[in-house]
Amino acid sequence: MKKKFVLLILIVVLFLSISACTKKDETAVNTIKIGYLPITHALPVFVQNEISTSSNYDIELVKFGSWPELVEALNAGQIDGASMLAELAMKSKEQGIGVKAVALGHRDGNIVVAANDIESATDLKGKTVSIPSRLSSHNVLLHQLLKENNMDLSDVNVVELPPPEMHAALSEGRISAYVVAEPFGAVSVESENGKVLYTSQELWPDSVCCTLVLRDEFIQDNNAIAGEFVKEYARSAEKAELKDEEVYEISSKYMSVSREVLQQSLQWISYKDLAIKESEYATLTGYLKEMGLSENPPTFEDFVDTTLIQQGE
Repeated sequence: MKKKFVLLILIVVLFLSISACTKKDETAVNTIKIGYLPITHALPVFVQNEISTSSNYDIELVKFGSWPELVEALNAGQIDGASMLAELAMKSKEQGIGVKAVALGHRDGNIVVAANDIESATDLKGKTVSIPSRLSSHNVLLHQLLKENNMDLSDVNVVELPPPEMHAALSEGRISAYVVAEPFGAVSVESENGKVLYTSQELWPDSVCCTLVLRDEFIQDNNAIAGEFVKEYARSAEKAELKDEEVYEISSKYMSVSREVLQQSLQWISYKDLAIKESEYATLTGYLKEMGLSENPPTFEDFVDTTLIQQGE
């Protein structure tokens, strides 16, 4: 009888333990780690971090100083996703890293900034032009600029520089032009140390630049959470598109630039309709092949997940 009583107690304790664990799992708040660089192209994740009302997850934004650092963290699984250059995420996919692009970061929003003595693209022949990475939409935009003016990349000296250094390099005469994410172009324009030579719309309409990327394992293990996260991201992008006082206040928390620079920068960028379209992706992969930057880029089906953002429509 005593043995049965002890066994009964053990069963009750085990049942209560299982119930407690189950209840804890059901109410657990997931922390989603998202990597970013302090650029206007990542504004939707900044807005989402400030206005999210979800009780199902928390967002932890992880700031990086360069794209290589961010890519290394993503590939190693140290973050769940990132707002990042599409081309770098595609390279990770090519290398066997399980990632999916679930939305665009923005539309347009890139400019070619040139020194004040550069009057046209042909003036860049023999000059030094800076980009943040060879695997970037900025490199593609430079390629298009040269191609439209009967030149190619061999006609200029292309150097990679961290975006924050480009303004100083231009003002000191070390480079004659640069193509970069905002607000780093607006810094030179507002200080009158440079001018807009081209906008991205003029060189590559509907260009694909930064994307919101999530790791496959995160999507698979937290599909409902991932869906809610991307749905809120889409709403936050709509808020970012308002470019109102609240958006400026949020931006100032993540980007150390003046109000005038930010206002100029936001004039060139849009956060409307951030679903990734297959035709736009095909154009990007075509450019990467043409430039010899990728022999076998991932297919749209392998790299892009449109289901999560569609859940928010």
